[in-house]
Amino acid sequence: MTADFLVIGAGIAGLSFALRAARHGSVIVVTKGDAYESNTAWAQGGIASVLPDDQRDAGDTAENHVADTLDAGAGLCKEAAVRTIIGEGAAAIRDLTDYGVSFDRADHHFLLGKEGGHSHRRILHAKDTTGREVARALIETARKTPNLTLLEHHFVIDLITSEKLGAVAEDRVLGAYVLKTKTGEVRVFRADRVVLAAGGCGKVYLYTTNPDSATGDGVALGWRAGASIANMEFIQFHPTCWYNPAATGPEARSFLVSEAVRGEGGILINAKGEDFTQKIDPRGSLAPRDIVARAIDRELKRTGAACVYLDVTHKPKGFMKERFPYIYGNLLKFGLDCETQPIPVVPAAHYQCGGVLTDVNGKTTIRGLFAVGEAGCTGLHGANRLASNSLLEGNVLARRALDEMMRLYPPGRNELNPPEIPEWEYGDTAEPDELVVIYHNWDEIRRLMWDYVSIVRTDNRLRRAAARLKNLKKEVREFYWGHRVNPDILELRNLVSTASLIVECALRRKESRGLHYTLDHPETLVSYRTDTVIRRF
Repeated sequence: MTADFLVIGAGIAGLSFALRAARHGSVIVVTKGDAYESNTAWAQGGIASVLPDDQRDAGDTAENHVADTLDAGAGLCKEAAVRTIIGEGAAAIRDLTDYGVSFDRADHHFLLGKEGGHSHRRILHAKDTTGREVARALIETARKTPNLTLLEHHFVIDLITSEKLGAVAEDRVLGAYVLKTKTGEVRVFRADRVVLAAGGCGKVYLYTTNPDSATGDGVALGWRAGASIANMEFIQFHPTCWYNPAATGPEARSFLVSEAVRGEGGILINAKGEDFTQKIDPRGSLAPRDIVARAIDRELKRTGAACVYLDVTHKPKGFMKERFPYIYGNLLKFGLDCETQPIPVVPAAHYQCGGVLTDVNGKTTIRGLFAVGEAGCTGLHGANRLASNSLLEGNVLARRALDEMMRLYPPGRNELNPPEIPEWEYGDTAEPDELVVIYHNWDEIRRLMWDYVSIVRTDNRLRRAAARLKNLKKEVREFYWGHRVNPDILELRNLVSTASLIVECALRRKESRGLHYTLDHPETLVSYRTDTVIRRF
């Protein structure tokens, strides 16, 4: 398979790029599962943007949005990247509405919500399933776009680079080995322009708001290819994941209660009905996520309770059903009427603020390889992401990445004498015969990350995690080389790589900043106001 552009991932970043790139050449988009199995499709809250004067909240400005982002990022945002991405927010919204995204409106004006860390209402939404609406519009548009091929159930095993093939010239990307999961066939996909848009890594942790597909594939692929990785110690824990120990099934275990509920007046309380967050930050339940998640963690440890509660019972009857129909209906399905009962909640792993290191155009340290969306680290989020900036970044970076590609590597100006790419060698590997080994290792990684590398950390816990992950990497490596590849093996391989990068970054940062809080180094230090960058070569 050969294309001008190869896109890995089918969320907002990957598809926004692909739809524009198809105007300039052939595009193949591969995604390891169904196209709707992305963090984009699971996003509830919305997309943050300051709109033109007649549409924005009174008194809001792009400068306010910049200030809120910098404040949430705890001193580690790259201000130039923040200003660039937020400055292109209105264009991103036009893009999405042109593709058919239907945001909530009244009297031809967008209805705007407010979330933690935002000083104004600037969150565009489609009820409480905004991501699903964005995914629907992009996927439907992609399926009828000429020059664009969307291949579901195609799992990228590894990127192919000239360095891996022994070429002596500047290292550049050449394509990827891709597993067709339904047949077990591995094919070479040749492309000189590759976009990593494979999302986040929430499944590294035992409890997460992410879909099962979020196994850190983009970061792991970039790392094995030789790209630099940055700031993986900053894993955002969403403060309000529904808590129900009796629930079964992934939807029940990972059910997110959107931050927008707090933006509309929901209050976090303990079992006594006390608003404990006010003791931590004057913004209370609407403080940035790192502050609220730590406040909940502290309250749980202080009281020994299993959960805290999100109270919306003071809202008018019917409000939750109208504004948050998905959340209201889902809770009701599990036996809880949130209009009369507080919602039990706990924090859960939600979003990575680090990733494959890029510039503000998504360009990585490897020629021809770009990373956009959650897989990339532009500097927008710093040490903590401001709510609903992620969908914005995904679209903006997709457009900027294409512009930069067309400037540097326009189709038709391919490299001279491209190296020959060998076909995939199956060798003497056997079919996996003991899947229990894979499942056990998967479970062990997620549990040790939750226990040792969670909301509050210590050097001792991090060292324990690093030592065990070193052994697990060896076990996974032996299993990978000794058996035919399948999705379970590939996800486990990516999972252990990404977990190891999180721990290594966390061990390097000897301070507490944003989402990285350690009892051994509780102060925030000027000397550590820099990215944690890991280079493989």
